[in-house]
Amino acid sequence: MYTTSDLRKGLKIQLDGEPYIITDFEFSKPGKGQALYRCRLRNMITGNAFDRTYRSNDKFEPAALEERTMQFLYAQGDEYNFMDNKTFEQIVITKDLLGDDINFLIDNMEVDILLFKERAIGVTLPNFVNLTVTKADPWVKGDTSGSDSKPVTVETGYVLQVPPFINEGEKIQIDTRTGQYVTRVKE
Repeated sequence: MYTTSDLRKGLKIQLDGEPYIITDFEFSKPGKGQALYRCRLRNMITGNAFDRTYRSNDKFEPAALEERTMQFLYAQGDEYNFMDNKTFEQIVITKDLLGDDINFLIDNMEVDILLFKERAIGVTLPNFVNLTVTKADPWVKGDTSGSDSKPVTVETGYVLQVPPFINEGEKIQIDTRTGQYVTRVKE
């Protein structure tokens, strides 16, 4: 059982028999009253989000989720196919359930699939992924008129801001939790 002091962004709890993830969290202590814990919750099955406020003596049931390591095989339309490397069982997860995680999936990548009552509801990506830059505007040495970053496109189609010295064909490391550039990868 979780208490309100355990609440934090990313915690998975179960409400009314369905799994929810806390996507935003704020603590406040107004004057004499009880402490308030404002949470933005997202249903992990439907994707619906709402705000809810809890008091310091509330308790929560952990979400009954199972994680299974699987390999991402391919995407076909809005369906993403994964395979369990031990049983060779294949499952399909829709683009809607994966959300922004599709920006970091590359073929043959191993990820943890989240299962709720034997139903796949999402993935847990590694914190960092290395992706190849497929489109980047050239940077001219001494060009200081622009900003200190530029947009590039990586092999999954994801667009992000990087330092101006990053060129097409280079590998960069991206933090999957924030979607931001971390460093250039040398091979």
